[in-house]
Amino acid sequence: MAPSRSPMVPLAVLLLLLWEAPWTHGRRSDVRIITDANWRELLEGEWMIEFYAPWCPACQNLQPEWESFAEWGEDLEVNVAKVDVTEQPGLSGRFIITALPTIYHCKDGEFRRYQGPRTKKDFINFISEKEWKSVEPISSWFGPGSILMSSMSALFQLSMCIRTCHNYFTEDLGLPVWGSYTVFALATLLSGLLLGLCMIFVADCLCPSKRRRPQPYPTKKLLPESSQPLKKVEEEQEADEEDVSEEESESKEGTNKDFAQNAIRQRSVGPSLATDKS
Repeated sequence: MAPSRSPMVPLAVLLLLLWEAPWTHGRRSDVRIITDANWRELLEGEWMIEFYAPWCPACQNLQPEWESFAEWGEDLEVNVAKVDVTEQPGLSGRFIITALPTIYHCKDGEFRRYQGPRTKKDFINFISEKEWKSVEPISSWFGPGSILMSSMSALFQLSMCIRTCHNYFTEDLGLPVWGSYTVFALATLLSGLLLGLCMIFVADCLCPSKRRRPQPYPTKKLLPESSQPLKKVEEEQEADEEDVSEEESESKEGTNKDFAQNAIRQRSVGPSLATDKS
């Protein structure tokens, strides 16, 4: 009589295989995860970075090839990484991700966009044969470490924060959509007002305005320096008028004297003529 097999044995084997499968898969995955906290590691060494989203079909088709390529990373001396743009919106703005999936190659801080075929073999050839040298690097103005891209990253993070707040107002608090928009409008007005006041305060501190003191009323005793030339002109005019008046008085006296002398002469000539006639 053949011994009967217990049904628990195959079930235990199946559970053991299912339990070991994720751990085995986790050990084989050499793809590194890049976030806003550690993205500066890309500036050192050689990297291949994939930007993806879990809902993207093309990204899902690329994952097996990317995982297989990551296994060759140690032999090729290249770091293979990926970024989930749904979890890291700041990095999607920093690298200007407009299509998914997007792959970048980075060598010592120089970033180049990979636009070749998306297969394991092509990825390996791109690194081993240094095909990346034929690709023009991104300008330093648009590099992920530039001020422009840092500002873009901050804007993307702000937009994600606003979206999260909007969902919290409408779903958790039960506010209508127009109520959420009203809250954001008021917040925008207040923030603009505060920003304007701060800018005025900074401008006043850096370039203080010159306050003009009120000028005292001019008196006869204390005259400002600007009025001294005018005073001199007035004094000269008064002196000229006095000279003219003196000359006129002298001329009048002279004419009076002449008139008196003429009258005396006429009187003396009159009797002499009378004696001659007699």
